[in-house]
Amino acid sequence: MPEKPMDVLESSLDEPIAVTLKDGTTIEGELRGFDQHLNVVVDAAEAPSGEGTTVIRGDNVVTINT
Repeated sequence: MPEKPMDVLESSLDEPIAVTLKDGTTIEGELRGFDQHLNVVVDAAEAPSGEGTTVIRGDNVVTINT
């Protein structure tokens, strides 16, 4: 039986992920948290704006790869 998206995210906490945004940017780091709106917190993120903790608003997310 396929897993629900929130179950996949729950099992991916503290694991490396890659988040692709609407503008085509990809942010990579460890998933630290998320909510039902798909807002995500990525730690040690490799992003164009630099490295550190990044909070991504859910309506900007296109894909999350675990």
